[in-house]
Amino acid sequence: MSDARAVDKVQRQRVLRDLLATRALQSQADVVDALAAEGIACNQATVSRDLDDLKAVKVRGVDGSQSYRVRADLVDSGWADVEATIRQFVVDITASGNLVVLRTPPACAHPVASAIDLGGVDGAIATIAGDDTVLVVAAEGLAGADLAQRIRAHLGH
Repeated sequence: MSDARAVDKVQRQRVLRDLLATRALQSQADVVDALAAEGIACNQATVSRDLDDLKAVKVRGVDGSQSYRVRADLVDSGWADVEATIRQFVVDITASGNLVVLRTPPACAHPVASAIDLGGVDGAIATIAGDDTVLVVAAEGLAGADLAQRIRAHLGH
């Protein structure tokens, strides 16, 4: 552990953003500890404000654990994360009306829904995840079959 050093808010948030991009920090206490390991002393209230400022969200990883990520970093990665997640977990894609139904193995629907929500899939306005099924809602005027085809085209399905 480094000696604590004085840093301003911008420097602290820069270090925090780097930590969130490279480590699975699951709680604000984990974030406080990680910053302390970088020589930056702060309390939970400061971390809470910094996470809000950075627009950090908790996302579920492929192993089911949740950790903080900066939403902009997830969106910037776009289809790469969506593609990898869907290739890993989706076993079937079907459409009905303005809906797309994605089937996964048990306990794998949440990572798929999160990837679609955060990946900014064009035409998908919302997801609902169960245990092994993700319901994707298409935007007004877009048929579910068309959205399913967009997902398949980008993913090689």
